[in-house]
Amino acid sequence: MNEFISDLPTFYQSIWQTLVIVFVSLIFSGVLGLLIGIVLYGTRPGNLIENRVAYAITNVVVNIVRPVPFIIFVSAIVPLTIRVMGTFIGVRGAVFAISLGAAFAVARIVEQNLVGVDPGVIEAARAMGAGPMRIIFTVLIPEGLGPLILGYTFVFVGLVDMSAQAGAIGGGGLGNFALTYGVQRYNYPAIYITVAVIIVLVQLGQFFGNYLSRKAMRH
Repeated sequence: MNEFISDLPTFYQSIWQTLVIVFVSLIFSGVLGLLIGIVLYGTRPGNLIENRVAYAITNVVVNIVRPVPFIIFVSAIVPLTIRVMGTFIGVRGAVFAISLGAAFAVARIVEQNLVGVDPGVIEAARAMGAGPMRIIFTVLIPEGLGPLILGYTFVFVGLVDMSAQAGAIGGGGLGNFALTYGVQRYNYPAIYITVAVIIVLVQLGQFFGNYLSRKAMRH
């Protein structure tokens, strides 16, 4: 335990790095995944901007990337990460890899939630003369906001897990701390406390996401 106490400054820095990685990745993957998800939904046969070719290509890309285990994905895109970010280690490298990997999962979540929106609402907007883009951003997304928030809450939990995995290849954060200062030194208090902090982060994110979702559904 005394060894862990001496590592407290590094531990606090690791918590901060994890928070930065998770929240920045949530923003970037959330926006990119939302756009890809809208393309998936909108170009589906019979939908607002039907385009079978665009849907087929986007659907195949998402299906290829999404099932790849993250630790393999982040290793596979190391050359791309270096080219874009200048490095594949540390917070910058982790944010890029996580944002890109999570965006495809977000896209599928967005598509599935938008498909669940009542078609009658969309038809009513069409009858009033609203165009596809206006329907998507002023009708479709607001109608599906509650489930979307729950979906993004699920993504947040996944990002915490991905940030820990990124630590295995020098991504920084709590995952890197647990491996470097816990596993490699057989310092079990450091491992247990790191796990406890990760659990707290997940629970706080889940609670806040559920709260926002309930508020959105009431409106």
